[in-house]
Formats: sequence, C-alpha cells, structure tokens
Amino acid sequence: MSHSSAKPFRIVLLGPPASGKGTQGRSLAEALGLGYLSTGALLREQVENQTALGKLAMPILARGEYLPDDLMCPILAEWLAAQTKGWVLDGFPRSLPQAHFLANWLMQNDQTLTAAVSLEVPQDVLLGRIKERVECANCRWSGQTSQLMSSNLCPVCQSPAASRADDTAENFLNRHAEFIALTQPVIDYYQFASKLHSVAATAPQDQVAAEILAYFSHPA
Repeated sequence: MSHSSAKPFRIVLLGPPASGKGTQGRSLAEALGLGYLSTGALLREQVENQTALGKLAMPILARGEYLPDDLMCPILAEWLAAQTKGWVLDGFPRSLPQAHFLANWLMQNDQTLTAAVSLEVPQDVLLGRIKERVECANCRWSGQTSQLMSSNLCPVCQSPAASRADDTAENFLNRHAEFIALTQPVIDYYQFASKLHSVAATAPQDQVAAEILAYFSHPA
C-alpha cells in the first residue's frame, strides 16, 4: 500500500512503561516512512555519552522519574524543526504542559496532529514485561529476552543486548505512578479533542502493529 499521496502523518504514541511504545513506534514509522523519536532512548544515549544534558538527566532517570518540561520541550522542538516529513513521537508528551507545548508548536508551524495512539496494558502484565525487557546499546532496539539471538545478541544489529539499568520493579512502580498522575490526563486531553485511538496492546506484537497500521491506512 502506498501513502505517498496522503498528507504527512504526525502521530503521538502514548502508554505506560513497558507497553510496547518503542517496538510499535519503530514499526509504525518504518511502515509509513515517517521520522521516529524515542525520547527515552535519546536521553539514555545522552547519559551514556556524558553530555551536558545527560549529566542533568542521569540522577532524574536513576530515580525512575521523567525529565521536567523545561528540559524536554526544547529537545523536542529542536528535533521537530529538523523533520521534513511526518513523524511518530514515542514518550512525548508525558504531561499536559508538554501536550500544550506540542499543540502550540504545531500551530505556529502550520501543522496539525493526525492522532494520538494509546497502548492499553494492565499493570500486572507490564511488571512481567519489565522483568524480561532488554535493550541494545548500539541501535536502541528494545524487546524481550525471548527475542534475542544466541549469546544475547540484538536481533536487528547483532550487538550485545542487556537489561536496562533503570528497569527495576521499584523504578517501574515509580514510573507507572507518574504515568497515571501525569500522562493519563494527556490521554483524556486527546480523547476530548477526538484525536485518540486506543489499542489493546496485550496481543502479540505483530497483531498490535497490524491494528495500528490499519487505522492509519484508512484516514478519514
């Protein structure tokens, strides 16, 4: 199927930690030929490279908390300004102020948001996923230990993959609580604006990806 004649898709991907945003975001961006930004992967890369932002972010991420808006919004604006086509945002907006920032940026640049996709997964399922989650430090693929090649190698680039340092049960519960407090209002915001598409993300990854793609294959 071709999407070349359609106007650019601009998509926000929402969901609690371990709901599959990274996997589904990359899959959707690749299928539709869109730019893809994972704010979490971007920040972890900054921490590993010990950049100025990374040094500010490190203690915050180590506590299982999210970066404050005054740090995240400029990063996002810089990335958006460099995009020449549509995009998928994974991990932004996480709060109502961030949602308002994105809305204002889009308006100022004569752009509109196509939709916000919310991945719905129960908390007990998420906790089980956290225990098995791994990430490749080279290409930033993330998934479950069952998806690794032999010798714990990434299935995408064959580099070593391992559990993330911040993937502890305590950090997950902190991040999940923040998700309920900060990001659930964002989901409600997009629901009120008739921009929300909710997906039950407990199904197999390929099935979830197909459902999301089908939604954007038949734009209104």
